[in-house]
Amino acid sequence: MTGGSAAALISRPANVRYLAGAAPRGAVLLLGRTTDVLVCGAPLSGDTAEGRPDEAVRIHVLPGPGGDPAVAAADLATAAGADTLAVEEQHMTVARHRALRSVARRLRLTDLGAAVEQLRVVKDEEEISCLRIAAEIADQALAELLESILVGRTERHLALELERRLVDHGADGPAFATSVATGPNAGRRAHRPTDRRVEEGDFLSVCLGAAYRGYRCEIGRTFVIGTTPADWQIELYDLVFAAQRAGREALAPGAAYRDVDHAARQVLDSAGHGEGLAPVTGHGVGLEIDEDPQLAPSSMGKLDACVPVTVEPGVHLPGRGGVRIDDTLVVRPEADGGPELLTITTKELLAL
Repeated sequence: MTGGSAAALISRPANVRYLAGAAPRGAVLLLGRTTDVLVCGAPLSGDTAEGRPDEAVRIHVLPGPGGDPAVAAADLATAAGADTLAVEEQHMTVARHRALRSVARRLRLTDLGAAVEQLRVVKDEEEISCLRIAAEIADQALAELLESILVGRTERHLALELERRLVDHGADGPAFATSVATGPNAGRRAHRPTDRRVEEGDFLSVCLGAAYRGYRCEIGRTFVIGTTPADWQIELYDLVFAAQRAGREALAPGAAYRDVDHAARQVLDSAGHGEGLAPVTGHGVGLEIDEDPQLAPSSMGKLDACVPVTVEPGVHLPGRGGVRIDDTLVVRPEADGGPELLTITTKELLAL
């Protein structure tokens, strides 16, 4: 990534974590000709959620509070003889960019683009192992919730309980804000829990994920509360399940992103639910919960093996509720058994 008298400044936290093995709050990574330097505003805490720096990475801690690690890294690059510094412009504020220009006038700033993000798309088996453990934790938390009494409890209470259970089972924390939606809220994408109480006959949709050693997974399921599902609930659930299965079955090395999206989307579109569908039916996961690739109608590119993605179609009927089914899988070739399903909680329509 670097050569000659060039250096690169990595400031996006997930990219710092990927390349350095650790990402303390506010830290940046300077990639140079002879050494890589993790520049921190404070000594590392040793927290496993931050990760542990690779042995080859040198640690540079700012001498006092209030300094900008990026500016300090630019000074280090200048002192090492660099004349060009590639930065992640898309993830840098205008103020920080100006500060770099003002203190490192000898450096020519260029844009690194999404070079590190592209490196992160394909995971090695150690990364996939972390995702697999995160998925196991999320499955455990959800299974325990389903064994408890749900009627009368609020969406907000159930979401908080799920997040507590994630930590109890060894997660760093939730991978994202847990979504619990009941009744007319069910099936909404990224629904923020409210004080609405669970009632008999409701759809209950849950979307949660665990972070483990920085790696994040996602699972979403929909249930019926306290009674035999109504005919319309069974029909809608079966439709979304068919769409999700079509998307999962389309996952293969070499499959176009948009073809995977189309496989799931066309099932819902042909049933009259084309309007109001989410712009994507899945996305990559890893050190961030939403990363490349994006499984969307206009996405360009093809899947590689060892790429973890979600497949998460859903339908929401205003005033009635809806269904979301969401799994995290790893793309594998057919010779290796096809897509590896990480989130294994049943997708049968359960009446709880």
